[in-house]
Amino acid sequence: MFAARAFTRALRTPAAARFVSTVPKRSVLTSLVRQPRIASFSTTPRVFNRDGLVDEELALKLESEYKLESEVEGFDEVPASVKEFLETSQFKVVDKAGAEEVEFVREFGDETIRVMFSISDLNAMPDPAEMDEYNAAYGEGEGSQAPAKDESEDNAESYEDADEPSFPVRVNITIEKPNKGALQVEAMAQDGMIVVENVFYHKNAALATSQTAEADWERRGMYGGPPFGNLDEDLQVLFERYLDERGINTSLALVIPDYIDFKEQKEYLSWLQNVKSFVAA
Repeated sequence: MFAARAFTRALRTPAAARFVSTVPKRSVLTSLVRQPRIASFSTTPRVFNRDGLVDEELALKLESEYKLESEVEGFDEVPASVKEFLETSQFKVVDKAGAEEVEFVREFGDETIRVMFSISDLNAMPDPAEMDEYNAAYGEGEGSQAPAKDESEDNAESYEDADEPSFPVRVNITIEKPNKGALQVEAMAQDGMIVVENVFYHKNAALATSQTAEADWERRGMYGGPPFGNLDEDLQVLFERYLDERGINTSLALVIPDYIDFKEQKEYLSWLQNVKSFVAA
């Protein structure tokens, strides 16, 4: 009430009177208006500069996950299957830390052969639970009841689970000759087989291996021949033998998923360490 009254008196006072006074009296309302108001919520610079409330908890969780993953036996060792393959074949591994792509490279006469694949294919695998639901829905009729299994069937099923098929991996193969261009073969590696999909010829060999957006755009506009499966069967067989002579065979198809498992685990552990170090800094 006092503030309201003071405000009313201020309005009724002539303007001239206010100019005569050299030290005007400040009303209570003016003092309230001019005084900085303190927000009821935390928006002051002091609060903004505080450490995040979740940082420590997140860093500890990342560290815990890293320790858990590090306990996996042999996580930091190249799989025995990969070691054996590299010892018996002439391929060398080009594996850059932090990169998704991996290359197996070898020489064959005057040819340079590159086999490129990515660990992203492992992350793109379908959810096993969804696959089980799909198999249950389409593998058995609606309303049908599965017959009881005896011990021999259980043993057979355990054997099948142990020999579970590997996940499909997209493989990009290039065969380059000096001043002769290059062949680019798009294929899938799964269950010990290299399944060819397309065969391209590039007059400019650099176009077959370049990873730039411009090169990718140019490759998309090139004629790549008919789908491999539409070729004459004898021609398909000869192409497969041609690749087999250069080490593009069952051994390669089997080792690629193993290397992807190893590479993905290694990159995941590195990712956990890097993110944890950043959050905790």
